[in-house]
Amino acid sequence: MPTEPVIQSLLDTDLYKFTMMQEILHHQPETQAEYAFKCRNLPTLPLAGLLDEVNAQLDHLCSLRFSEDELAYLAGLRFIKSDFVDFLRLFQLQRRFIEVSVPAAHPHELAIRVKGPMLHCMLYEIYVLAIVNEVYFRQFPWEPAWAEGEQRLATKLAQLRAFAGEPARRTPFVFFDFGTRRRYSREWHERVVATLAREGEPFMRGTSNVLLAKRYGLTPIGTMAHEYLQAFQSFGSRLRDFQKNALEHWVREYRGDLGIALTDVVGMDAFLRDFDLYFCKLFDGLRHDSGDPFEWGEKALAHYNDMRIDPSNKMLVFSDGLNLERSFALYRRFADRARTGFGIGTDLSNDCGQVPLQIVMKLVQCNGQPVAKVSDSPGKGMCEDLNFLNYLRDVFQITKE
Repeated sequence: MPTEPVIQSLLDTDLYKFTMMQEILHHQPETQAEYAFKCRNLPTLPLAGLLDEVNAQLDHLCSLRFSEDELAYLAGLRFIKSDFVDFLRLFQLQRRFIEVSVPAAHPHELAIRVKGPMLHCMLYEIYVLAIVNEVYFRQFPWEPAWAEGEQRLATKLAQLRAFAGEPARRTPFVFFDFGTRRRYSREWHERVVATLAREGEPFMRGTSNVLLAKRYGLTPIGTMAHEYLQAFQSFGSRLRDFQKNALEHWVREYRGDLGIALTDVVGMDAFLRDFDLYFCKLFDGLRHDSGDPFEWGEKALAHYNDMRIDPSNKMLVFSDGLNLERSFALYRRFADRARTGFGIGTDLSNDCGQVPLQIVMKLVQCNGQPVAKVSDSPGKGMCEDLNFLNYLRDVFQITKE
């Protein structure tokens, strides 16, 4: 049995899992999907040793249901529809859709596959990543890690106080916690968010974690992730049109809410070729998640100017490998030209002295067809079918990473 359940509430996940899930329920409920786990760096200890504990944690996860109090919180978000809440009232993760193993060819690694109806599989991602992280870091002594984490958290608060003395710019500096998927542990993540909610004002404005947003009166933050746009690569239209179809469906579902579009499923340049005047006006802004953020920001502002749209009314959200120092630098570059926001993940939730795991869980097939993410950062792309990947690159005129 697990020493303690890592996931104790199904709200302990990122908001965009629910917003994407609602759109799939309403428009593509029959979708079949397959997700694969990947570790991008070399862990200090082999992940294969986590097999039994991860399986036990998943057994517990699949016993959880949403409580009426949790459902009432979701129903109180104006973009969440009542029929989706009713669906969640009946929802329970199914153990048969997820398999964990140690590959014979890679005996130090952990293989995790989720396969089944997308509506019943897409919530697994954040839970699985949080479970693997916490089970992995339980192998190390927690006292020195927490002491180091406390010291580094105090340094971050000092950085915020020092930054508060800088001259005011046209728009305020705001940041959000995006740390659920790679957190050191559930308790440490909550400790960080609670501290920042209390002492990080006026800069700390929200968290992607729905449970912590509910618990600490913060704004839940999130719109869409890569899997949402990737899924449209399999939905029957021309591959060339998948981004436009995904954005169009999003607009129809949310009618002006949740208006930040993710730009890097096939790279920023290919995204901007599809993000025409129509979408520029409909969406509130863009989110960066790979590639050089300064270059990305300049491209975004230039595109708005080319569309004859005042970029000062649009928002640029940065969310790739940020810390406070880098966020401050980006803010200084762009805050007088656009609204900005900064989603800081691992550097908040897993800055305790150990080397964080660079783990992801990505959509690799949808409706029996391969799908791909082609990143602006080398090593962040993911596709299991080289022929499809090459075809996608050809269609969108993407050079190899």
